[in-house]
Amino acid sequence: MLKKTWFWVFIVVVLVTSLIAYGAIRQAYVWLYDPIPLTEAKLVTISEGSGLTDISSQLFKAGVISHADSFKYYAKWRQLDRHIKAGEYQFSGAINSVEVLAQLVDGKVLEYQFTVPEGLTYKDFISRLTSHKAMHDKPVPDAQQWLARVHSRWDHPEGLLFPSTYRFAKHNSPEDMIKQAHLKQIQILQSAWADRAENLPYKTPYEALIMASIIEKETGLASERATIAGVFVRRLQKGMKLQTDPTVIYGMGEDFKGNIRRKDLTQDTPYNTYVHKGLPPTPIALPGRAAIEAALHPEDGLSLFFVSKGDGSHAFSDTYPQHLANVRKYQLNQ
Repeated sequence: MLKKTWFWVFIVVVLVTSLIAYGAIRQAYVWLYDPIPLTEAKLVTISEGSGLTDISSQLFKAGVISHADSFKYYAKWRQLDRHIKAGEYQFSGAINSVEVLAQLVDGKVLEYQFTVPEGLTYKDFISRLTSHKAMHDKPVPDAQQWLARVHSRWDHPEGLLFPSTYRFAKHNSPEDMIKQAHLKQIQILQSAWADRAENLPYKTPYEALIMASIIEKETGLASERATIAGVFVRRLQKGMKLQTDPTVIYGMGEDFKGNIRRKDLTQDTPYNTYVHKGLPPTPIALPGRAAIEAALHPEDGLSLFFVSKGDGSHAFSDTYPQHLANVRKYQLNQ
C-alpha cells in the first residue's frame, strides 16, 4: 500500500514538474518570440564594453524586449553575447527579442544621411555636414590637417570631395565622412583619367578636375556638359582666355553680392579668367562624375563662345560676331 502511495506521489510530482517546466518554457518562448508592437521608434545606445546584464536591462527599460533575463540567457545559450556590437540602435514596428538580438549582433546601427549636390563648394560640404544633428557637436579638422593625413599632393581642398548622399552612424566623425568623400572623388578622377580622350590640354588629372568644376558651375544640363567642355578645350588649345564668370565669382569670395559688375571682370585675382590665360589655380566647386567625364571627353566642334539663353540652356557660336549677335538676342533682349 505504501509503495502504491509513493508511486502516485512520484507520478504527481513528475506531472506537476513537467507542467511547470512546460509553462516556463512556453513563457520564455512568448517572451522571446512574441513581437512587441512599438507605437514609436525607440533609440537605444549600447556603450563600448557594456555587459550582457546591463544591455538586457537597458533594452527592457526602453520597452524593446519583454523580459531581461530571458533575453540574457538566450543570448548566452546561443553564444552570441560576445558578438553584440556597440552603437546607436533604432527599433520600430513589431519586433521580438530574437530579432532585437540579431540586430545587435549584426551591428545594424541607426544611420543618418546628408546630401551635397554637384556644384557646391568645399565650404558648403563642411557646412551641411556639421549642421546635421548627429554631427554638429563634433570637431572638424582643418583642411590642411586632413589633407596631410591622407597624404594629398594638393594643399587646397576645393574640388577634392565627391558631391553625393552619404550615410553615417553616430560613432562616425566629420573627418570620417570627409575622407570617404575624398577617396570617392580620387577614385572617380583616376578612373576617368585612365580612359580620357586624346590630345587634351591637361597635363595632370588635377587640371582635368579644375576644368570639370568650371563645367559643373556653367551648366546644369546634362546634354550641354560635353559641348561646353569642347568650347573650353578649344579656347585653351588656341591660347584664348577662358573668360568664364564662375571663376571670377569664386575669386571674389565674400565680396560677391549676387551680380558681376564690369569692374569685377578686370579685378586681378588668380581666378579671374578674363585677366589670366589658362586654368585657375584650383577647382572652384565640387564636380560630379558627369562633369569629370565631360572634361575628359569634350565634344568635337568649332564653337568657341556660348551665352546663356536665360532658361538654363546656352546658345553656342563659332565666331565672335555670332557671339555678339547671341548676346544681343538673349542678354540685351534686342
